[in-house]
Amino acid sequence: MHRAVRGFACLFVACCLLAAPQAHAQAWPQRTITILVPFPPGPAADLVARLLGARISTALGQSVVIENRAGANGTIAATAVARAAPDGYMLLMGTAGTHVTAVHLMKSLPYDPIKDFTPVIAAVEPVTCLAVNAKLPVSSVEELIAYAKARPGEMSYGSSGIGSVFHLMGALFNTTAGVKLNHVAYRGVEPAMQDTIGGHVPMTFISVSNAMAAHEAGQVKILAILEPQRYAKLPDMRSMSEILPQFKKPSSWFGVLGPPGMPADIVARLNAEMDKALQEPDVKSRLDNVGLAVIGGSPSQFGALIKDGIERYGAIIKDAGIQAN
Repeated sequence: MHRAVRGFACLFVACCLLAAPQAHAQAWPQRTITILVPFPPGPAADLVARLLGARISTALGQSVVIENRAGANGTIAATAVARAAPDGYMLLMGTAGTHVTAVHLMKSLPYDPIKDFTPVIAAVEPVTCLAVNAKLPVSSVEELIAYAKARPGEMSYGSSGIGSVFHLMGALFNTTAGVKLNHVAYRGVEPAMQDTIGGHVPMTFISVSNAMAAHEAGQVKILAILEPQRYAKLPDMRSMSEILPQFKKPSSWFGVLGPPGMPADIVARLNAEMDKALQEPDVKSRLDNVGLAVIGGSPSQFGALIKDGIERYGAIIKDAGIQAN
C-alpha cells in the first residue's frame, strides 16, 4: 500500500511538471504589455512597434502600450528592458544602433547586447541606398568610382552622423571600391539629403524612404541599393553587391527583444504572433511604403543576426579608424 501511494504521488508530481509550461502559456498575458521605443514618435522604429502592438493586442486579448523613451542614443530604453522582470510584459523595439554598432562606438555601454536580452523577432530591414546629386556627371556606380578615382581626396559624402550606418556604408564603399571619399556628418538624414540635392555634397548614403521623392523629382539619382537584395519598388536598380561583390552590408534591422531569461513558451508565442502580423498584406504594404522590408523568422535566427552584425560592423569601424566615445 505504501508503495502504491508513493507511486501515485510520483505520477502526480510528474504530471504537474509536464503541465506547468502549458498552464504558464495559457496564463500569460494577464495584463498590459509595454513595448519601449528608444526614439521619439514618428521614426520608422516607432511605426513598426505600433503596427506590431496593434496586431498582437488583438491576438493576445490584452492591451499593448507603445512607450517612447528616447535619449542617450537609445540606451535609456534598452537599459530599462535589460533590467526588467523577464515575464513578457516589457519589451524593446531595438535597432542595430542599440545592439550592434553601440558595442564598438560607446566606451561604457550600460548593458551587454547578447547576455542582457532575449531575442524575440527581427522585424524589418530598412532599405538603404547611394544617392548622388542630379548634376553629377555619372549614371552608374562604375562611373562614380572612375570619377572619384580621377579626383582622389576631392570628393565627399554625407551621412546622418558619425558612427551611423550610413557613415559606415561610406567607409565600406571606400574600402571595396578603392576610392577616397571624405565623410561629412550631418545631424540627421534630412539635412544630408538637402545638401545632396543642393550640391553642397555630391552624394549621400541614406534610406530609400528619404531619397525616393527627390529621386522621382529628378533632384538626385539613386545609383544602387545597399542591401544584398534588390528593392521591390525599384526592381531594375542593382544592389551594390552585384556591382562590388566585396561590398557586403551587414543587416541594419529593427527587432523586438525582451529581458534575459524570458520563458521559452512566452518567447515562442510572441514570435509566432509577430511573425504572423508581419506577413499580413496590409502590414507589409505599409512597411513597404516607407522603405522597410520584412525579415521575420525565429528568435534563434535573430540572435545569430545580432552576433553577425557585431562582428561585421566591428570590422568596418576598425578599418575606418572610428574611435569609441
